[in-house]
Amino acid sequence: MTVRVHIKNNRARPDTFPPTPEAEPVFTATRERYEAVLAAYPDLRGRLDTTIDWDTDNFAESMKTAEALMCWDLPTGNLARTAPNLKWIHIIGAGVEHLCPMDWAPDGVVVTNNKGAQTDKAGDFALMAVLMLHCRVPAIAANQREARWNSLYSTPIEGRTALIVGVGSLGGGAAKRLKAAGLRVLGIGRHGHPHPCVDTMGTAADLDAFLPRADYVLVSIPATPETVNLIDRDRLSRMKPGAGLVNIGRAATVDYEAVVELLGAGRLSGAILDVFDPEPLPPDSPLWTAPNLMVMPHISADDGETYVETTLTIFLDNMRRFIAGDALRNVVRPELGY
Repeated sequence: MTVRVHIKNNRARPDTFPPTPEAEPVFTATRERYEAVLAAYPDLRGRLDTTIDWDTDNFAESMKTAEALMCWDLPTGNLARTAPNLKWIHIIGAGVEHLCPMDWAPDGVVVTNNKGAQTDKAGDFALMAVLMLHCRVPAIAANQREARWNSLYSTPIEGRTALIVGVGSLGGGAAKRLKAAGLRVLGIGRHGHPHPCVDTMGTAADLDAFLPRADYVLVSIPATPETVNLIDRDRLSRMKPGAGLVNIGRAATVDYEAVVELLGAGRLSGAILDVFDPEPLPPDSPLWTAPNLMVMPHISADDGETYVETTLTIFLDNMRRFIAGDALRNVVRPELGY
């Protein structure tokens, strides 16, 4: 059995992903990278007939026979006619809201995502961000810009409480690092299932009760109909006075206008935001100049050196299952949006 595979890379453009030239090589699956990872799968040698291209260059021709597609986005119109043999689409990111609702997917086509590729890096970033907030780095950075010497002291972070809203792959990585640093970890998950690095787990119904208990709130949820504006003005106001906020999920889940206002009023001590809409963040956005807010250019969870290799490993692991006729991992549930 030979499986026809097409890998669609994107050239950097502001209206797609990756949006910046420096990000393009981080997410590009070149032939060299593909062959290097495939070398670890001798059982797949000779069983995959793979084309690799840019954007929609030769896309229609390649999809005439493709059974599996790896991409970030794709032309979805008349897909059943464009790709009559297509059975599986692997999205190279964890978030798939840019493809929802998935009413374009032909019957029988399975969509998977890159869940798990970003766990370790997201955990490192979460720990860094919480420590930065705890050590008042956003305020110190602002003082430096103003050539203002102000000794801002902090205490050891052990014993403080972090709330992770969304204990999935990103939030799970954050929980592991924060727990190891001595924080008490509260978590919100869709089903409230226990997590080994979360002291107390709840569901969305517990969010209002958990927010006032946290010194730091880390948001790591996808943008779905259930989560858009979940952390709204009312919930931000429920946070403990002087608490800090981190968002590594999606911008649509947090009311950024309210974040700016609460920072200005001193109600929040600081915020570190890594996700925005649109991206890149426009120069005239008030987020650039909000007090004690640090803008991160969507770098929290993506490994700049090994992201493609990790993605290809997830894809080829699933390819073994695809060839064997087994259920694929990381299947997206369109009704949930992830």
